[in-house]
Amino acid sequence: MKTLLRLAAPAAALLAAGCAGMSAADCRGADWFRLGERDGLQYGLQPQVERYARQCARHGVEAGAADYMRGWREGYSEYQRRTSMGQPD
Repeated sequence: MKTLLRLAAPAAALLAAGCAGMSAADCRGADWFRLGERDGLQYGLQPQVERYARQCARHGVEAGAADYMRGWREGYSEYQRRTSMGQPD
C-alpha cells in the first residue's frame, strides 16, 4: 500500500501539471533553460516545448525553444546519471 501511495503522488503531480496552462505572465517571465532542465530532470519527462509554445502563442509570446532544449538536455542527462547510479553496466 505504501509503495502504491509513493507512486501515485508523482503521477498525480504530473497530471496536474499537464492540465495547468501557462499564463501570459508565466510565458513572458519564463526562464526557458530552467524550465527545460526541470522537465528533463524531474521524472525524465520528454521535452514539453511544443506544449509550452502552443500555450504561450495564445498570449502572443514566443517560447524560447532553443534555450528550453539546451536545459532539457542537461536535465535529462542528469536524470539518467542519477537513475543509473548503482546499476550494473
